[in-house]
Amino acid sequence: MELSIIIPVYNSAKWLERCVKSILKSIRTAGVKTEIILIDNNSTDESPQIIKALQKQRPKTIRTAVCKTQGAAATRNYGAGIAQGKYIWFVDADDTISADAITKLLTEAKKQNADIVMLGMQRIYPDGHTDYLSAVCPKEDDYKSRFVRYGLGPVQLLIKRSWWTDNNLCFHEGIIHEDMELMSSLILYTDKYACVNEPLYYYYQNTDSVLHKTQWDPHCYDIFPALEGLYNKFRQKNATSQYHDELEWFFIWNLLIDSAKDFSKFKEGRPGFAKTRKMLKTYFPKWRSNQFLKQKPLKLQILVRLNYYK
Repeated sequence: MELSIIIPVYNSAKWLERCVKSILKSIRTAGVKTEIILIDNNSTDESPQIIKALQKQRPKTIRTAVCKTQGAAATRNYGAGIAQGKYIWFVDADDTISADAITKLLTEAKKQNADIVMLGMQRIYPDGHTDYLSAVCPKEDDYKSRFVRYGLGPVQLLIKRSWWTDNNLCFHEGIIHEDMELMSSLILYTDKYACVNEPLYYYYQNTDSVLHKTQWDPHCYDIFPALEGLYNKFRQKNATSQYHDELEWFFIWNLLIDSAKDFSKFKEGRPGFAKTRKMLKTYFPKWRSNQFLKQKPLKLQILVRLNYYK
């Protein structure tokens, strides 16, 4: 088995067939033995029935499973545990991949003997416009610095399964920022890194996702244990000094720009600003002097400072 594509499924009836269809097309193009693992995670819509129907249509390619522990982290961990492929790829049920994605990723992985291969990703918005998230290229002198700062998601990496298991890697279960705690630290575990800087993954900006909130969710505060967990991974590898500015910027972006939007939007989120100040004082008291912050437009620098004092 060359590749296991792991798809957590939670109330994904609207998009699941579209996702699987794109993967099957890519498998046909690649001509390599690939399994698709569809894992239902307590869906309350028609997703379980769709999963069964898809598996019945392609029993040799599609495996099904059920993960009772709630959350994408638990589902991905479960999928990685039962995968049989030499490589694994986490794909979200509401997205699609290009017809040549599997071919190009596996070719590059084998050519470079890579533990992880990063890919480019095209974001598709509800109004039809798109933008491109490029991959971090290992030919760049500062590629490890960029990797740490990037904030990539699990869908952007093809991963050698033996490397994943040998390093006991897994997602933090029970929080919604499970990928944030893990992904930027992966570069600490390998120098065998490659990329395919092409739009091989189509990331649909689904307004129903957990990242697009219309009401307050207490899990917004998961940002704090996630960042703490990320910092601890660098501490365990004695890399906090080497990547001090990168981690500092990662904290600034996720606390004072990204999470600040939710803290401002909902009255229940207002205590998040005090929690943010406390975390920054603990980990990065001199954050205002961060080199990457200074490179940003003045408007953004002012916004960050305003959010700090809210």
